[in-house]
Amino acid sequence: MGERAELLSNGGATTGYFAGTGPAIVVIQEWWGLVKQIEGVVDRFAREGFLAIAPDLYHGQAAKSPDEAQRLAMELDAERAEREIAHAGEFLLNRPECTSKSYGVVGFCMGGGLAQLAGSRQSNAAATVSFYGALRKAPIDWAGLSGPILLIYGADDPGVPAKQGRELEQKLKQLGKTVELNVYPGAGHAFFNETGRNYKPEAAEDAWRRTIAFFKQHVR
Repeated sequence: MGERAELLSNGGATTGYFAGTGPAIVVIQEWWGLVKQIEGVVDRFAREGFLAIAPDLYHGQAAKSPDEAQRLAMELDAERAEREIAHAGEFLLNRPECTSKSYGVVGFCMGGGLAQLAGSRQSNAAATVSFYGALRKAPIDWAGLSGPILLIYGADDPGVPAKQGRELEQKLKQLGKTVELNVYPGAGHAFFNETGRNYKPEAAEDAWRRTIAFFKQHVR
């Protein structure tokens, strides 16, 4: 459905997969890389009336095993990735298919943490959705969060526990930020990924519906 585009950033180049027409959305990969499943998420946004892109933060690499995915995630420079996410958003805003003046950012697992980082730093990021996001490689100054954020967790996720989400929700509320938290009972880590063993269809569909409504409300 979509196509690949070259993205120039940080003095180098990478690619991204994009599709659609409408308000701009940047999709941030899990630790596996820019795989077919993430391209499928971009296509789903396109079918919902958005213009979406997933930048290739691993620059052509993709993991086929958890060990390889962990290695690639550990080697990723979060600061560089954040700049490439910003560049991907600007790429969309300059496309003729784009109908918004800002973009939304959504990420999953590692990408959920990077979405939090991007939302806290990028003035053109109007709304952020973080699926079970965790980021330990770069500081997040939540005072910089200018748009609303939707936090999504699985209640049975031992790696990124829902308790972490509840604590973040309270912190953001104390800072006067607009935050929404959804915790799904019986759902584990990566419950949204339909290719994984933890896929939870009902939770995934509800989270998707909420994500679409969130971006339709806030990305204009």
